[in-house]
Amino acid sequence: MGGGTSSYGEVEETDVILLWGSNARETHPIFFHHVLRGVHNGARLYVVDPRRTGSAEWADAWLGLDVGSDIALANAIGREIIVAGLTCEAFTRNATDGFEAYRTAVEPYTLEYAERETGVPAEAIRTVAHAYARADRAMICWTLGITEHHNAVDNVLALVNLSLLTGHVGRYGSGLNPLRGQNNVQGGGDMGALPDRLPGFQHVENDEVRAKFETAWGVTIPPKRGWHLTGMFEAMERGELTALHVVGENPAQSEADQHRAVRLLEGLETLVVQDLFLTKTAELADVVLPSAAGWAESEGTVTSSERRVQRVRRALDPPGEARDDLAIICDLARRLGHDLGSPSAEEVWEEVRSLSPVHAGMSYRRLEELGGIRWPCYDDDHPGELFLHSRLWEEPVRGPRAPFVPVEHDPPVDRLDDEFPIRLTTGRRLDSFNTGVQTARYRSPLRRGETLDLSPEDGERYGVADGERVRVRSRRGEVLAPVRYDRSLRPGLAFMTLHFGDQVATNLLTIDATDPKSGTAEFKATAIHIEKV
Repeated sequence: MGGGTSSYGEVEETDVILLWGSNARETHPIFFHHVLRGVHNGARLYVVDPRRTGSAEWADAWLGLDVGSDIALANAIGREIIVAGLTCEAFTRNATDGFEAYRTAVEPYTLEYAERETGVPAEAIRTVAHAYARADRAMICWTLGITEHHNAVDNVLALVNLSLLTGHVGRYGSGLNPLRGQNNVQGGGDMGALPDRLPGFQHVENDEVRAKFETAWGVTIPPKRGWHLTGMFEAMERGELTALHVVGENPAQSEADQHRAVRLLEGLETLVVQDLFLTKTAELADVVLPSAAGWAESEGTVTSSERRVQRVRRALDPPGEARDDLAIICDLARRLGHDLGSPSAEEVWEEVRSLSPVHAGMSYRRLEELGGIRWPCYDDDHPGELFLHSRLWEEPVRGPRAPFVPVEHDPPVDRLDDEFPIRLTTGRRLDSFNTGVQTARYRSPLRRGETLDLSPEDGERYGVADGERVRVRSRRGEVLAPVRYDRSLRPGLAFMTLHFGDQVATNLLTIDATDPKSGTAEFKATAIHIEKV
């Protein structure tokens, strides 16, 4: 249990925040301040995480599930809500499809079964199910703890099912909130940085939508979805992808199974890297294009996790030979035989507005006057939608119904056994970021370098002292790392980051088992063996 209650039991109706697979206190600290404000105002916080993280210290209850058992837990919560008669029947009847199929699918997921599969006490599951279903307002927030699995999309669908079951969607203060990990991740997706979407989340396989963009751009757009990142590496392996342009990414250190990633990058005929820093990926490149920092050296827009589009203004000129990304892209296009001219950031944005209905009402003038606007914003008089999916509460519902999608529990691919008995999960720490490109060059009083974090019980069991160096081995590779005792970890669970690849290349250990729908690798579930050096 966390700090809010002393035992499991019935709860009163109130606001509920379900933080699932996210240590937001360290990985999204600004967002977590908003969570704490809700907690101080009376909201109940429930944290679902294999580790008893700093976020869990503020929770009414911590559900310390076994890595990779999220679907079993979510389905059990859903079954308990149904059995207890807590389903929002008016909503499911009016706004959803597939409820009966979902009810049948979750029937085997009893509290007792879920306790065996997840390690979470049955009574704790029941408490969270009743609190979430009875809440006046409730929100499920998640991050990579849900998505860095071989069944990432199914994990998310299991959480979506819970929101549909209870009607906690399409209303102020209730909903589903995938926390974004980097500045403008939302904006990248909005602008079409997805394999099957054009700007404004318009589907590339829709003939009418595609024709609109073809007319505006004067080109023919292939009528099929492209490759996601994992698909690109698979295409490299097949010899179908021979040239790669990497913008602001460091896959040589961020992809699972580093040996394979580096081998495939080195095997390309042409590798171009456009970045602020000479990353490990840039060191492999045939051409490096130094670019400006988007947050201080460029003009444009940025979109936050709440869909708020805001203006970004240049405060400094790019140093040395660094150039604005827009200028680099236009010069590349010109050399490839397609002259895009030399548009300003505002001119590019005007094109976005003309092609993306959800951005149509967001002129620079309005963005500045209103301090940003949330999409969708359909015209110059529209204020922007405060929250999404309110149409689901209209009777009859406008547009398509929201479907329940039954999913089944599927344990991690990298199974534990006598040779590899410890489960390694990965994540971030407060002082550092991803592969360290943006943070490692700066000192921090919190930084202590990479460690293999173990429970004191495991340290004693394997005869390794706090601070002692060990060899960490998986079915793919091995690294050396110092041990750090961490009382937030249960026996059998270890933790590392990707922050310090030059010291400890953690992704030599991780498995590249990937989700076929999203292409995300299973960074959260690696089987390892440790031994003294």
